[in-house]
Amino acid sequence: MDAEADPPTRSRTERHKCFACYKQFKKKEHLVEHMKISYHTPHQPKCGVCQKHCKSFESLRNHLTGPLSRASCSRTFSAQGCDLCLKLYDSPSSLGKHREICHLSAPASLGTKILAFAGSVDEKYTTKGAKAIAINCGLVGGGTDGSLDLCARVCLVDEDENIIFHTYVQPQSAVTDYRYEITGLTEEHLRNSKSHKEVQDRILEILYNGESARRLMSDSGKARLLVGHDLKRGLDCLRINYPGHLLRDTAKYRPLLKTNLVSHLLKYLTKTYLGRKDWNFSSCSSKRIWERWYDIQTGEHDPYVDCVSVMRLYKRMRAQDHQVKGIGTPNSDSGFESQKAEELENMTPDELYQISKSDYKCWCLDSSTAAGLNS
Repeated sequence: MDAEADPPTRSRTERHKCFACYKQFKKKEHLVEHMKISYHTPHQPKCGVCQKHCKSFESLRNHLTGPLSRASCSRTFSAQGCDLCLKLYDSPSSLGKHREICHLSAPASLGTKILAFAGSVDEKYTTKGAKAIAINCGLVGGGTDGSLDLCARVCLVDEDENIIFHTYVQPQSAVTDYRYEITGLTEEHLRNSKSHKEVQDRILEILYNGESARRLMSDSGKARLLVGHDLKRGLDCLRINYPGHLLRDTAKYRPLLKTNLVSHLLKYLTKTYLGRKDWNFSSCSSKRIWERWYDIQTGEHDPYVDCVSVMRLYKRMRAQDHQVKGIGTPNSDSGFESQKAEELENMTPDELYQISKSDYKCWCLDSSTAAGLNS
């Protein structure tokens, strides 16, 4: 039976123990099979206390603070850990300084009252060097029951949270439900809106950044990475087909998924990973009391606020330092495939870990790629 255990140690009763997650197996062949499907690499979320690898940050959070958390890890983390990024710090002062940076508050909403803002765009932006762009769409309803998604508003921001394009969009078919409670939009907002084709062309111009179609399939080109939450839904409404290797979707990124690999809502992700801000000492204890959450989508969903939030999530994931190079590409040429069963069973758990490949591309590799292009 598999079971979580302490980090590997030498003992007469030791079974075949996974180097990364510490599960134990009666037979070496079972450990090998586990390694083939676990895709353990340094890119997986990892406990700063016992170094156990987890498949997602939610599993790591459960390991540290959940009802069945590991006691020794939980004690250390409660004293030295950041509740957002789950990193450990060596002193209360360093942890406090980190929290000042790590805990954010939501940006102010643009609202929908200023119609003159429709169509705003930085015409010179195409020549700038930012690698990633965040996008969010305001969707109204079409069809007889209003369930058909139609793009009525779109916003793009850069890595510095500057608005580079924002406009209302003329839907391609009749609107039967403006979804006012969520979008805040009415017929008046779309009266002088830009055509769908005009908006589509401008977005592609910004994303392609002068890149040719031939080089668009390369990571080393000038085309921008496109960041968003549930990108397929918005891109389908815009009828934009953008290469998958250039998409960074916070609803699909493996470390941000639930333990059952289902997507979280953006509202949950911002509150959990971007955080709380402005703490004071309670009058009845020395514990700090959080006064405000990073809270979005409490009423109308503002595309600008959502754009900034997904960009912050992306940058937080990209900033992780896994201290490895070239590891983290999809498991197309796994080291296990090139080895015979007998050879794999003769390897130590550490050696099996060394040939393991990730089944997703870690976003920290975007940072190293950008650094290489700018060097």
